[in-house]
Amino acid sequence: MSSLDWLKKVPIAHRGLHDLNNKCWENTLSAFDAAARAGFSIECDVHLSADGKAIVFHDGTLDRVTGTKGNIDELTAQEAGRLRVGGTNDHIPTLAQSLELIGGRVPIVIELKGIAGRDDGLVKAVADELAGYRGETAIMSFDHHLIRRFGTDAPGIPAGLTAEGLRDEDIEAHFSMLAYDIDFVSYNLHHLENRFIEFIRRKMEMPVISWTVRNFTEKAISDAVADQITFEGFDPRTA
Repeated sequence: MSSLDWLKKVPIAHRGLHDLNNKCWENTLSAFDAAARAGFSIECDVHLSADGKAIVFHDGTLDRVTGTKGNIDELTAQEAGRLRVGGTNDHIPTLAQSLELIGGRVPIVIELKGIAGRDDGLVKAVADELAGYRGETAIMSFDHHLIRRFGTDAPGIPAGLTAEGLRDEDIEAHFSMLAYDIDFVSYNLHHLENRFIEFIRRKMEMPVISWTVRNFTEKAISDAVADQITFEGFDPRTA
């Protein structure tokens, strides 16, 4: 068995097992615990805080999730941790807090969210947290400048390219990332059938996961051309 067989085995809960931000919000400890209890792998997003910590948050700005103004990277981890998510009792967690809660119960796929010119040290901050973690983990990013640092700042951690697009210029840019020893690809469900994905699966024999699957119709599309889904809003194990 390869070291990434786990990536194919279990559906991946997008930003944890939330309820589309009704009562249980994305990228919170509650969503991560729900996913772990249900036996789903977890996808989460991380930014670099103002004091160099990996904090779990998707957007670059705070308003959608916290109702406050400002940018996530302008806050220290402690300041971010004081903000309530969606008016719930959950607060923005650090990656360290998330890892402690999950505790190796299920695999974790961590997407690094770059802000060019303001994210120096993000890859290493994530790698440092994962160094002592006993559980299946992988990192990935849309941001090519971060992927170029994976090999030096996060050696030995399974690494992936998050990507989308069908245009020739998009596809060629994705091919250029193969020079950086990526181990898997996470691709937009609606752009899955393309020559890059075919090359990754047939020639490179790398796992391909899709995002974001929201119903069984979309799951069927993904199942035909990818190895696993990243999902939200439904239970993919019920017919």
